[in-house]
Amino acid sequence: MLINPPSSVSVVEDILSDFKNGHQESCAFWINLNDRFIHIEYFALRDDKGEYLGTLEVSQDLTEKRKLEGERRLLNYEK
Repeated sequence: MLINPPSSVSVVEDILSDFKNGHQESCAFWINLNDRFIHIEYFALRDDKGEYLGTLEVSQDLTEKRKLEGERRLLNYEK
């Protein structure tokens, strides 16, 4: 779990404001944290009428995925 540092609180508040007033639907950031590549994405959640319900935050550690090369086109479950 990532905790937003105090220096980023105003940025998060701006994002939430933009979601609430309908100016944005999503935004993404990526950072290097303790030798890990972290991708963070925020999504506005809306009801059927487009009314703002809340925000979903998705944080992913993509460090290992950045090392992928070539292709995998067939289904292959890792064991």
